[in-house]
Amino acid sequence: MNHRAGLFITLEGGEGAGKSTAAARLAEVLRAEGLTVLATREPGGTKGAEAMRALLLSTTITLDPMAQTMLHFAARADLVETVIRPALARGEVVICDRFYDSTMAYQAYGLNVDVSAVASLTRLINLHPDVTFILEVSESTANERRKVRNGATDRYEEMGADFMARVAHGFRAIAAAEPRRCALIDAEQPVEAVVAAMRRVIRERTRR
Repeated sequence: MNHRAGLFITLEGGEGAGKSTAAARLAEVLRAEGLTVLATREPGGTKGAEAMRALLLSTTITLDPMAQTMLHFAARADLVETVIRPALARGEVVICDRFYDSTMAYQAYGLNVDVSAVASLTRLINLHPDVTFILEVSESTANERRKVRNGATDRYEEMGADFMARVAHGFRAIAAAEPRRCALIDAEQPVEAVVAAMRRVIRERTRR
């Protein structure tokens, strides 16, 4: 634990990996066990960060990769200081759908933003998850899941297979570099199996 009494869990992965569904179900499971859980997402989770999310995901507004990076961290700083840190200080479990690993994977590995720049901004945030789950699915599965979603595609979904392959490589590199924090999860399984696997990891690594 690197901050306080609470427990900070993040879910990562490419588009169509099932993060949002798994995060919501994990929150339900932990609440059923009597834990107080705050579930949030990135970018977003505050009024200001949600406004930045709309800009970041827009397919009609062009943003340079470094501008995207800075905007992601601006939204992150607002969420961390106004929502996540207070919840952790209260001893709650915080589950966040994406965190700084997504910026490293998408902007650094995917869009060639300097890795050291992303790492420097991460240090400024100065908050690290206790456990990070990286959900992995095949590109064909991801494509099928994206097809059945309602609504238009976003900025990153429109970047194509080569971009998604670089992002997937980035997440694997992050997991390899920090095996004590990160756990790769086979998200080809039904969501209940995915959540059960995550719950086992939480028990093994945090004794909760």
